[in-house]
Amino acid sequence: MPTDEQRAVDLLGRVEHGRVATSMRALPFLASARHIVVDGQVLLRLHRGHGYHRACVGGVVAYGADVPSARSRSWSVQVVGECAAVEPTAAELDRFGPAPRSVDGVPFDPVYLRVEPQFATVHSVIETDCP
Repeated sequence: MPTDEQRAVDLLGRVEHGRVATSMRALPFLASARHIVVDGQVLLRLHRGHGYHRACVGGVVAYGADVPSARSRSWSVQVVGECAAVEPTAAELDRFGPAPRSVDGVPFDPVYLRVEPQFATVHSVIETDCP
């Protein structure tokens, strides 16, 4: 039977985007990120221009994604782990796909992070039929 960590990473592999959470200057924040799963670790691509990566690198972050559905099974995943800056391989860059052209009117400048899951939660909801 898979552990929550394994299930969480497997589910993250089914979606492309999520949210990274940590704190910056003692205030919590969430930032959207593109992700891929590689060897049980979560690689993130963020826009360097916001500076959020500086608060993440060297610390513990939470990363979450969900798939809400009004007609079937919904799920939500959160992994928590140490975060490090990385240089992705050519194959990993290919898996990320094309980067956005701009973010908030500024050319997109990618920065890549790795989250090594230490703890995970998986929640699923089965909706009732609507009348």
